[in-house]
Amino acid sequence: MSDTRLTRSLEDLLAPYARRTEQVLQRWLIEPGTPKSLADAMGYCVFGDGKRVRPALVWMAAEAAGDCPEQELTARSAVAVELVHCYSLVHDDLPEMDDDELRRGRPTAHVQFGQAMAVLAGDALLTRAFGVLAEGRNATASRLAMELAAAAGPAGMVAGQVADMGLCPLPHGYEGLEYIHARKTAAMIRAAARMGAISVGADDRTLAAVSDYGESVGTVFQLVDDLLDATGRAETLGKTPGKDRTGGKRTSVSELGLDAARRLAASLTARAAHALAPLGGRGDRLRELAQLLAERTY
Repeated sequence: MSDTRLTRSLEDLLAPYARRTEQVLQRWLIEPGTPKSLADAMGYCVFGDGKRVRPALVWMAAEAAGDCPEQELTARSAVAVELVHCYSLVHDDLPEMDDDELRRGRPTAHVQFGQAMAVLAGDALLTRAFGVLAEGRNATASRLAMELAAAAGPAGMVAGQVADMGLCPLPHGYEGLEYIHARKTAAMIRAAARMGAISVGADDRTLAAVSDYGESVGTVFQLVDDLLDATGRAETLGKTPGKDRTGGKRTSVSELGLDAARRLAASLTARAAHALAPLGGRGDRLRELAQLLAERTY
């Protein structure tokens, strides 16, 4: 999607952040008193072959915005964002939703544990996310929880899923699809960038820059997902391709076509890079992430 030469792969860029995230997930995921059967299901849903894009974005935004990216609130934000993301995957895969049997290259939670436990594990991941943030015990932790709730809640990601399933009226054409993309995917990616910046006390100018960046990258992420669903293979994606078409879903491919969707993704990737201008060189890693996400094949 771009002529820019990248010196490393998406996996190489994300790997250190994934390791850092998984270390704190191991510490904070399971509360004392959690039934073992539930803890096993929660662990299965969280510890898999995921890219950890959203928590990596938290860490990267913190690095770009402040001098103390290792601080505890950044770690708590990364964990909370990933737990909400994992909950959303568990529920999205249920037979009543997207009805998928493959996620991250292995059986989905309801296939592995049954529908009841999958629902309950998703519920546990969602509520634990806010517990992890609340344990930060200060005003910034409260602000971070509000950011996450707004992105994940009934006017954010949940609204996007409602719209994606055709459970509310939407405009025809790309305008309706923009509504879905902005809420189902971009809201959480934007929140991840914002939470990273907030966790290190970013000023308003920096926060506005990472917010604009996150919104563009979030839309690109969904555009590429749509393209991969139409053109990818299960062994590469780790999930079942072609589900959008067979399910009659509105996607960028169905609304725009493959070529126009690719052009839009390239344009938004350039917009994301431009949004980081106020950060200067501190935004280089975020720019690299945007380019690699636009060019991903899985």
